[in-house]
Amino acid sequence: MTVDALIEATARILLSEGYDRASTNKIAEVAGVSIGSLYQYFPSKEALVAAVIDRHTQQVSQATRSAIVRMAASPIEIAAREFVSLGIRGHRVNPRLHAVLSEQIPRVGRLENMEANLREGYALVRGYLEAHRDEIEVSDIDLAAFICVTVVEALTHAAVLHRPDILTGEKASKFVDDVTRLLVRYLQGSRVSAKR
Repeated sequence: MTVDALIEATARILLSEGYDRASTNKIAEVAGVSIGSLYQYFPSKEALVAAVIDRHTQQVSQATRSAIVRMAASPIEIAAREFVSLGIRGHRVNPRLHAVLSEQIPRVGRLENMEANLREGYALVRGYLEAHRDEIEVSDIDLAAFICVTVVEALTHAAVLHRPDILTGEKASKFVDDVTRLLVRYLQGSRVSAKR
């Protein structure tokens, strides 16, 4: 309970005051624990921020992993749409905190963890593409997985953090449609034209 209270307090302070103004004393006060108790679990502010990053990343990764497993039998068009929607949902898990944490990842040494999560995403998408090889034209499955994950990650990240207006109402549907079309055309090439 103490660890949870400290992680929650760290997240609240990061949102309200930012990384530079956060201190272990403020975090302990907000969490309602002594500074000695804080140091019993976390040696520094950086360790607390790293714990917040790890928890946030784990929440997003669990949702992503489950959804990709559920999409395993879906055809490309349906899976691509779900993958784009999933990217948006993942970045909407506390977007303000996501923005603050994205800035702090290099500072607290969590790049390796983020890269591990991306590698897992590539492996899951690669497995999906391999299982659906007869539906796609791209020959390099590794490259295709990299491109699909990177495109969805970059576009949904930018939209949620910098253009949330395009993720509401009819614009949200159009965004999902356009990014889905981008992925499907890349993966299926001339097959898309042949279907029309």
